[in-house]
Amino acid sequence: MNIEIKFKSVAWRWIVNVFLVMFLVILALEVIFCFSSRTFYLTKAQTAAEEYAKQFINPLSNCTIEEYHSSAKKYCEEFAFKQQIEIQVLDASGKMIISTTGFEQTSSQMPDYDKALAAGSEGVWTGKSTAGEKVLCETVLLKNQNDSVFGAVRWVISLSEVTKHIIWTCGIAIGIGIAVLVITGFSGVYFITSIVKPIRDVSGISRKIAMGDFDSRIDINSNTEIGELCDSINYMASELKQAENLKNDFISSVSHELRTPLTAIRGWAETAKMSIGYDEETVKKGLDVVLKESERLHGLVEELLDFSRMQSGRLSLSFEEFELIPVLNEAADMYRELAKKQNIELTYLPSKDAVLCYGDVNRIKQVFINVIDNALKYNLSGGQILIEQRNEDGCVQVSISDTGVGIAAQDLDRVKEKFYKANKQVRGSGIGLAVADEIIKQHNGLLLVDSTEGIGTTVTVVLPIVEKTDENLPEGENNGL
Repeated sequence: MNIEIKFKSVAWRWIVNVFLVMFLVILALEVIFCFSSRTFYLTKAQTAAEEYAKQFINPLSNCTIEEYHSSAKKYCEEFAFKQQIEIQVLDASGKMIISTTGFEQTSSQMPDYDKALAAGSEGVWTGKSTAGEKVLCETVLLKNQNDSVFGAVRWVISLSEVTKHIIWTCGIAIGIGIAVLVITGFSGVYFITSIVKPIRDVSGISRKIAMGDFDSRIDINSNTEIGELCDSINYMASELKQAENLKNDFISSVSHELRTPLTAIRGWAETAKMSIGYDEETVKKGLDVVLKESERLHGLVEELLDFSRMQSGRLSLSFEEFELIPVLNEAADMYRELAKKQNIELTYLPSKDAVLCYGDVNRIKQVFINVIDNALKYNLSGGQILIEQRNEDGCVQVSISDTGVGIAAQDLDRVKEKFYKANKQVRGSGIGLAVADEIIKQHNGLLLVDSTEGIGTTVTVVLPIVEKTDENLPEGENNGL
């Protein structure tokens, strides 16, 4: 496992927030445990020593001064635990009378005896003997009925074994603490690596995607949130690639749409210019072409402007009551002559009853013009276009059907997406239907597309009907998106 640690990185934050805290907690617990263990063993040793010393303290406390020396000698000789502890019997001046070890007093320094005198009862001292051995000593004063000291019992135990137990216990505890830290460290490094490495991969691939390399993918198989993030980024890259392709197709299509009328305008303008004064018929024909192609350019620019407004949320709609039949008539009449020229039969079957709608009449007309224009573009010579109007359940349904090339099943769900063109062989920018769909949505309506490849397409526009008796009509102007 290899992990680079940088300030403000995930690894560094883990070290500071987790590992360092755990280290301090374990260190505190180790100190508390070792201190408690030392206190426990010393207390246990002191308690055991006091139990041994009671064999001297209790009987000697009841002795007379005359019996004190002989009784002390007797108890020392009969003491059975000479290997575990040394018991010393002292006189009133603190001088040792006898010891269970049989050795004479080697030092006049007895801090525990001095503490006992100061306290008037007993004193405990821990330190090193004259031989350099660490010992625990305690002196208990013996008093007569007049509360005067006539002697003392002092016990001394070696702390060598106790120290060994304390060292072993603390050593095991420290070893466990170190093991916990090591295990935590390795598991933490593994865990951080499992996070940091994918994140770095994600960061690197994201930079590539941001620079336009939409074929880059993150190859990480994981069931965690990291895996979900990688899948989302891969999906985003696929969508961006698709959007990029659509954008490029759109630019190419629009460039072609602009170039074609511009070429015609320039060519006929030059021809008309050269024919002035010589061939007035050619001049007139040229001007007609220029006007026609200029109108075509104007329509394309307006379509692009509408799309821009839609994208930026500035597509404004001016709402008012209007009758739908005249709007449909105008839209149909605009294409009757063109339909005849292309040998396409265009039929409009209006409803018997007048239909009153509420919305932006110009935008609704724009929708119908766009749909009829598509029906002509994708139709064939000898084909038909049928415009029907039906009123059902408070809504008006306008169906525009053609007998053209139709739309493939895999393209049907995407024809209303921006830039998308199911048939790239036919002129068009690929945004007209997207704008139309947005306009209808702003009128609380629906734009439905049904098509069969090779048979034809039906586009249905559904709009709510306004009853003439309805007094709760919306007021003012709706700004759309």
